[in-house]
Amino acid sequence: MASPLTAHPARALKGDCTVPGDKSISHRALIFGGLAEGQTRVEGLLEADDVLRTAAAVRALGAAVEKDGGTWVIEGASWQSPDHTLYCGNAGTGSRLLMGAVAGQGVKATFDGDRSLRSRPMGRILDPLETMGVVSDSDAGKLPVTVKAGRPEAIRFALPKPSAQIKSAVLLAALGAEGTTIIEEPVLCRDHTERMLPAFGVPVTFKDTNACREIHVTGPARLKGTALRVPADPSSAAFPVAAGLLVPGSRVAVRGVLANPTRTGLYDVLKEMGADLQFEHLGEEGGEPVVDLVAAHGAMNGITVTADRVPSMIDEYPILAVIAAAAKGTTRMEGLGELRVKESDRLSATAALLRANGVTCREGEDWLEVDGGPIPGGGTVETHDDHRIAMSGLILGLAADNPVTIDDAEMIGTSFTGFTELMEGLGATLSVGTP
Repeated sequence: MASPLTAHPARALKGDCTVPGDKSISHRALIFGGLAEGQTRVEGLLEADDVLRTAAAVRALGAAVEKDGGTWVIEGASWQSPDHTLYCGNAGTGSRLLMGAVAGQGVKATFDGDRSLRSRPMGRILDPLETMGVVSDSDAGKLPVTVKAGRPEAIRFALPKPSAQIKSAVLLAALGAEGTTIIEEPVLCRDHTERMLPAFGVPVTFKDTNACREIHVTGPARLKGTALRVPADPSSAAFPVAAGLLVPGSRVAVRGVLANPTRTGLYDVLKEMGADLQFEHLGEEGGEPVVDLVAAHGAMNGITVTADRVPSMIDEYPILAVIAAAAKGTTRMEGLGELRVKESDRLSATAALLRANGVTCREGEDWLEVDGGPIPGGGTVETHDDHRIAMSGLILGLAADNPVTIDDAEMIGTSFTGFTELMEGLGATLSVGTP
């Protein structure tokens, strides 16, 4: 059953908070730990539904995965074909990376997911795996997908689009291939896999050419268990940061946020819009840079966000559109075609979110324009089972003249456990049901 939730116009939001661990890194920590010899201990793991589905899959493949207090402990093992379908829920990253890992280990596994995940393209993963000699079975490149047993071959592969999921699936498959796999990356995208592999004892080398960056991994590779700490997720941090920027009189600090340059596109854009946003206490955790983000309310201006920004902020466009609704002038976002194959048609869902609450916007095949000004609010947002649309709608309600209701808050838990409690701790008013 749907669980509507309403955000009410807020007074000044104040306080410090910590958002859950980064989802991308959490998926990888579980998969790498499951492949490694010995024990891997992970602190700060995101305990949301998407990641817990990956933990269950790694366990079904033969590794031991348990929580010990605040630490997740993974005892790696030689993977075996599971005796049941690996159900990934809504986890696009988890399912796609697991396909690559299963292919690399030469075992057979069938993957499935919820209605949303079944609608998302998996051919983009299966095609390069097929080039490596991996046999799979699916209906038009959609879930359910069966990856069949057999060892992959090392290849040279040019990424057809800036996708960390495609890149990581090939790298994971390459761990079991004989020889060196080379990935050509014309546009840099999330590099968590390349950063994490050396922590597990697998060398990764790079070669920069005029046309691309080459990533080299030689297999078969043996991973060694290690200890990791997962930084706070910058995609989740975007929501309390946005609230701090939008609600008059607010000052919100989010501590220990991942500041990997392939993930900070939103924050760079916000600075260009004139946002009062500070990066403080730069440090490092597990080979990844981390910062404290401090956001305060102030005037912002609309800008053009060009397509080259997409790889570093693909998940943040819905909340950027909400911020743009309060900026002076028009914000234009380009190169957004990939949003149409996320958990929902996220581009259309974002435009509908704004229109339902009196914000003027225009939508094209791969672009969105938002006219800033006062936000009337008062509408109901159709979330389409998309956690980022749900949270963006609630943040809009905090800055609007009238309450904003989302039709279902249940899926927020796929990425941001404790979202409601965190926002209420900063001074937000969120009520169950419709106003």
